[in-house]
Amino acid sequence: MEKAQEWFNYGIELAKEFGPKLVTAILIYVLGSWVIKRLIGSMKKVMAKSKYDKSLQNFLLNLVSWGLKVFLIVLVISRLGVDVTTFAAIIAAAGLAVGLALQGSLSNFAGGVLIMIFKPYKIGDFIEAQGAIGTVKSIEIFTTKLTTPQNKLAIIPNGAIANGNIVNYSAEKWMRVDLTIGIGYDEDIKKAKNVLLEVLTSNPKVLKNPEPSINVEALGESSVDLAVRPFCKPEDYWDVYFSTLENSKIALDNAGIEIPYPHSVEIQKKDN
Repeated sequence: MEKAQEWFNYGIELAKEFGPKLVTAILIYVLGSWVIKRLIGSMKKVMAKSKYDKSLQNFLLNLVSWGLKVFLIVLVISRLGVDVTTFAAIIAAAGLAVGLALQGSLSNFAGGVLIMIFKPYKIGDFIEAQGAIGTVKSIEIFTTKLTTPQNKLAIIPNGAIANGNIVNYSAEKWMRVDLTIGIGYDEDIKKAKNVLLEVLTSNPKVLKNPEPSINVEALGESSVDLAVRPFCKPEDYWDVYFSTLENSKIALDNAGIEIPYPHSVEIQKKDN
């Protein structure tokens, strides 16, 4: 009984000594989390009213949020009675070890900062980078997320993007669609060009300026190849690409202009 009483008294002493600190630390954490949430919400509203770039908004909000959370954790630990200087030294040593182990992540963080500074792309742009192509969904601290044309999510490290080639299809107001359409050697080239030009000019998504062009690109084995070059807005690229192919085939057939089979297909038809 005496031993139990000693442990009970010891527990009471600990509760008296550390109880208020623990309760205070919990209150600080709860209140601090609430303040951080409200502060981030207010920053988001101010940035939206100031028309900050959306990608910059997300990046800065993530950065500020993580910084405030780290500060809050240090504050809570110091309130529990842990020596902050000792704790800081431990964090510094751990940070060095983690930094060496996570060099790639630090590279990705630096890449994210470079992307924010130089802005090679923004949210909503259609880009190609690191073998992936798609619309930029978000730019985060370590990664950039793309939505591919197949509606897949591609996650690319910012370090790799910042140090690699980036093709931004949305950077300019228009882009050229490159198509090749072949006609038979016996067909009238001028007539075929007029038919194809009519197809392009009748498409509302093909721009009038720059003007579309049609030129002889090559003399192939079984056809005279015409380079068909309409211009369109970046978001209309695939609509113009597919509709031009389909409508060109229909228009040439209606005009009685032959579109020959490729040479390999001709050989296969003869064998059959």
